[in-house]
Amino acid sequence: MIITKRTNAENRDFQSLVVQLDKELWQRYPLTQQNFSPHNKLDLSARVLVAYQDEKPVGCGCFKPTADHDTIEIKRMFTLPQARGLGIAKLILLELEKWAAEENFTQSKLETGINQPEAIAVYKRLEYKPIPNYPPYEDNVESVCMAKPLQV
Repeated sequence: MIITKRTNAENRDFQSLVVQLDKELWQRYPLTQQNFSPHNKLDLSARVLVAYQDEKPVGCGCFKPTADHDTIEIKRMFTLPQARGLGIAKLILLELEKWAAEENFTQSKLETGINQPEAIAVYKRLEYKPIPNYPPYEDNVESVCMAKPLQV
């Protein structure tokens, strides 16, 4: 059974998963990941969700409010390779959207990369639509930006 826990960016399980996420991103984007790393920093305003299977952390994601005040940005979505295909990313994303809607946010946006087709597929299944790349990704040909309205 998969359970999720709401927490913050100081959570050790989240930090451990993010280390593994970053390693995977460096493998997928060896020539350009240094351009993305500065945009992945989180502070305590981030709302973090960690997924557990048999009390072991297997996935994570978070959102942070944007300057638009009614919009969140989804960040740091990751599922351990051995736990993929179990619907964990979908569960995390739906829970993040629910949490954001509870806080009266009305729009969700995210950035992912062209070398992450499985992530793009999850986002499309959950009704995220492509949008023009937003700052700081507007000139990055490897970025794919998506958004969807939240059900408040």
